[in-house]
Amino acid sequence: MTEPRIVLVAITKHGLSQALRLAAQLPEAHLAVSEKFAADLPDIANPIEILSGALRANIGRLFENYDQLVMFISLGAVVRLIAPYLKSKDEDLGVVVIDDAGKFVIPVLSGHVGGANAFAERLAALLDAQAVLTTASDVGKTIPVDILGRELGWRVEAPKINITRVSAHVVNEEPIALVQEAGAKNWWSRPTPLPGNIHLFERFEEVDLDRYRAVLWVTRRDIEPGCWDKLAERLVVYRPPLGQDS
Repeated sequence: MTEPRIVLVAITKHGLSQALRLAAQLPEAHLAVSEKFAADLPDIANPIEILSGALRANIGRLFENYDQLVMFISLGAVVRLIAPYLKSKDEDLGVVVIDDAGKFVIPVLSGHVGGANAFAERLAALLDAQAVLTTASDVGKTIPVDILGRELGWRVEAPKINITRVSAHVVNEEPIALVQEAGAKNWWSRPTPLPGNIHLFERFEEVDLDRYRAVLWVTRRDIEPGCWDKLAERLVVYRPPLGQDS
């Protein structure tokens, strides 16, 4: 995976102070600041972008050029600023808001697919702040169906409606069968135990489909159309890369 393009956006004095704290710890991040602060910026290694005019006029370009947008601006203002540029959860970049005091780090957009939740937790650790996560799987410390195994290179294979339905079953603590026939076994990376509603199997044939609300299937098998039809909106398949079977 390529490294995400990160920009820290500050338009207030205190926001700039927090942004500079982060910039010192994130040498890969760009710093975008209001032009009124340009003359007094310290000498830093990070690339600097001066925002000319209103921030609203620059948002579209920031959306195009970066993967993680970190904004030291009020949450309500950020929602209004980014609203015209939202496309879909599969396309939007990650957006994180940090208050001027550097106490709270809030992923606003694309928490899972765009990586904003994980990035918010990283930023919170750097600032000694509190990450405020609101996605159900993170709050409930359970499996994020849409990105399970992503850091291991797994590819999800399922209609979007399946991902939506199965995610609901997972966070509602309904019985879930997780079948792993391939891929690395270290996919559970949370410090908490695997939730009790997740039941592990080594072969799909071991699963009594009448007992489980959904099936998460890590495999390299070809899935017959009849299997998709039989499980309707209850199946999500993950494809690990070749050679990853430890």
